[in-house]
Formats: sequence, C-alpha cells, structure tokens
Amino acid sequence: MTEGNNMPENDAAGTNETPAGSEPAKEKRPVEEQDEEKEKTENKENGDSKVDIPEKSEGPGAKEEVEFVHPEGGWGWVVMLASMWCNGSVFGIQNAFGVMYIYLLQEFGSVEDKDLQFRTSWVGSLSMGMIFFCSPIVSIFTDMLGCRIIAVGGAAVGLVGLLASSFVTSLGPMYFTYGIVFSCGCSFAYQPSLVILGHYFKKRLGLVNGIVTAGSSVFTIAMPFVLSGLLKNLGLYHTMRVLCILMLVLMLAGFTYKPLLPVKPKDSQTGSSHLKQIFNINIWKSWGYRIWAFGIPAALYGYFVPYVHLMKHVEERFGKDTNKEVLLMCIGITSGIGRLIFGIVADYISGVNKVFLQVASFFVIGLMSMMIPLCNVFGGLIAVCLLMGLFDGCFICIMAPIAFELVGAKDVSQAIGFLLGLMSVPMTVGPPIAGYLRDKMGYYDMAFYLAGVPPIIGGALLCLIPWVEAKHKRREKKEAVKGEQDAAQKMINHGKAQEVVQHKAGESVL
Repeated sequence: MTEGNNMPENDAAGTNETPAGSEPAKEKRPVEEQDEEKEKTENKENGDSKVDIPEKSEGPGAKEEVEFVHPEGGWGWVVMLASMWCNGSVFGIQNAFGVMYIYLLQEFGSVEDKDLQFRTSWVGSLSMGMIFFCSPIVSIFTDMLGCRIIAVGGAAVGLVGLLASSFVTSLGPMYFTYGIVFSCGCSFAYQPSLVILGHYFKKRLGLVNGIVTAGSSVFTIAMPFVLSGLLKNLGLYHTMRVLCILMLVLMLAGFTYKPLLPVKPKDSQTGSSHLKQIFNINIWKSWGYRIWAFGIPAALYGYFVPYVHLMKHVEERFGKDTNKEVLLMCIGITSGIGRLIFGIVADYISGVNKVFLQVASFFVIGLMSMMIPLCNVFGGLIAVCLLMGLFDGCFICIMAPIAFELVGAKDVSQAIGFLLGLMSVPMTVGPPIAGYLRDKMGYYDMAFYLAGVPPIIGGALLCLIPWVEAKHKRREKKEAVKGEQDAAQKMINHGKAQEVVQHKAGESVL
C-alpha cells in the first residue's frame, strides 16, 4: 500500500480536523503513530463513526421506553384491587337500577301518567349513557393530569351527585343530579381504572382485566338484594345516602393509582401540534380500530334494556311476589365467571383473534334477549339470564386487551375513551325506547325482541376486523422487505462511491 502521510490527501481529508501548526510535530512522530493517525483520518472520511452513533440516536425518552419492564405484580396487585372496587361500585349501582326503578315509579308516578315508564327510565339510561359519553373528555384529561388526580376527583363529584339525589323530590332535578352529575363523576373515576392496569401488567393483562371486571359482577350479585332490603326498610332517599359510602371508598382507592409508564415528551410547538397532543388522531389511522369503534356501539342499542326493564317485566308476567332479584344475581354470577374464564383465554390468543370472542358474545346476547319474552316458566328465564351473563362477561373483560393490540399502549387511553363515548348514544336511547313501546303496547315482548337485533348486526360487523388487520400486516411486511432491499442497494452504491473517491485520492491498491 502507498503511504499517504506526505501526500495532498492530508490537506483534503485532514485539514478540518488538524490545526495548522501541527505538521512539524506530526513529521517527528514514529511511523506507527503516523499510521494510526492516517487510519483515524480515513475512518472519518469514510463515515465510520460507530462510537458516536448510539449517543446521537438514543435520547433519554427512547432509552426509558426500551428499558421499561412491566412489574407484572408488586404494587400492581393493590392497584388491581382498587380498580376492582371502582368497577364494582360504579356498575354494581348501575346494573341494579332495575330494582330502584320500581321505587322511582312509586315515588314519582301517578295513575294518570301514561308515559310514566318512558320518563322514569330516562333516569337510569341517562346515567349509564353519561358514563360513556364523558369518556373522550376523561381520556384527554387523563393524558394531561394522570390517572390518580382524575380518579379521585371523579369519585368526589360522583359522591356529591348521589348525595344531592337523596334530597330530590321530582323527576326533573333527578335527571340532573343522578343522571348527569353522579354519572359524570363515575365516568371520571372509572376510565383511569382501566388505563392504570397497563402500567403494571402486560403478559397478565387479560387475566387482570378479567379479575377487575369481575368486581362489578360481585356487586351485581349482591346489590339487588342489598338495595331491596335498604329500599324496604329505609326508603329511596336514605338508600341513596347509604350508597354514598361506596363512592367515599372509591375516592380513597383512587390514591393508589401510581403511574409507571414514561410520560410522553411535550411538544414545544404551538397551534396544530399542540392540538394533536390533546386530541390523539393516531388511533383513527388503524382501520381495525375504526371498525371496532363503530361496530361495538352498533351492537349496544339493546344491551342495557334487560338491566332496566327485566324486573318490571317479571312482575307483570309472573306476579309481584316473584323473587325477581334472582335474575340479576344469575347475570352477575355467570358474568363474573365469564370474565375470569375469557380473561385467561384472552392471554393465550394472539393478535386480533380476541375479536372473535366478542363476536360470539354479541350473537349469544342478542339471541338471549329475544328469548326473554318466550319464557313462560321462571326457570327458563333463569337459564336465559345465566347464559346472557356468561357472554356479557366475555364482551367486557377483553375490551381493554383488544384496544391495547389495535392501537398500542401509548394511545390506549384515548382509544378506550372515544370508544366509550360512542357507546353512550345506544346505551342512553335503548331503555327509553323500550319503555315507550311498553307504554304504547301494554307489554314488553316487542321491546325485548327488538333489543336482540342490534347485537347480532354489530357482531357481524366486527368480523371484518381480523381480515383488515391481516391485510395491513401483509402490506407492512412487503414494505419492510422493500425497505431492506433499498437499504442494501444504498450500501452497495455507497461502497462503489467510496472506491471511486479512494481511487481519485491515490489510495488504490497496487
């Protein structure tokens, strides 16, 4: 090889690296040191800076993201219990509204009121609907302020709303205190309980979600009997004051939500970039999420109808002395079992195949709703409720795992929030429509028949998600292969260009 320490190459390649007065010292160095200096100069010229690349490419945020490992336990078990209490207290009260509904009819109704069923059912349906309607707003505030502040503040608002409802003497104010204030507080307390679990669990997320959502099943089992006893002995208003204890404990549970995932880096820019931070549009780039976010609300127009009107239907069909609370207990028991079973199963099903579990659950729920008017024997109605509860648990427990898979952990808060927001419309309008049909026809049969249609239609729509996601993965794979080929071609072209440069500089091998 030709030596290049005294050739013009040093001026071309080394002028910018070496001070002007260092040439005499360089000539007095031993030959080995001069060769080492030449190698360093050539490496810089050829772009060989492997030592500096990690420092430039790895920022603090990227390092945290790579190194973060979910604890899969520890304090996460305490958070899981707190989330379980949240699900139980919020939806235990909501699902047992059918018991309270009968006492609301007695308290605010009159014989001359022909639209009593319709107007009274708005209290429960508005309450359930507002829990989901507020969810997009809750998700934005959760991203900005964190799970702990939102959960504690929401429980406090829910406590105020429920306490205020215990002093209301007509349906109009009850719409506001119970249907809006109480339910909005529940919404702000509920959603962080789903998001915070992703900070502590990843491999066990399906199981943990099953356990947490089973908390509402335990409450659903017990709450009808508790409410019946309280309402008979204390009356409607004192019962609401007793329920405030659940909301007080919920406030304390929110303090356990210690976040672990790295905080998203804040964008220093203003305007549209700041809006993108608040309103996460990345979730809508996934076609699978788009179908999911509109398919589930389409399936839920009849979902809440049995929880509101089943108790009254049983009174009319089998008599007032029938032990109607057993039906809600049956739904609660099998719903809890379903959440545990399908939560475990969901951990061993890869990718979007979890969607098929939701499809099956909607088909069964729709069919069981249609079966309710056909049951002329109370035992048959119990069997229908057992099966309905089992697949209700399946539908609920895998919602969060599907959201994590479709959009990723960073965007899951708003993904769940917008989904729940879209669910608010069908959850709200379903029970009043059923009450309206009851007022006009004099019986509930048509209401339950129609309540079973939307779940079947929505379930059929969800069947498109696996196909869309598989197509998207194939396209990503093709793009990755093409990218590798382009990168290899660039390396070849770069190598050829370096040979030409070395040849022009007089470094060719003789």
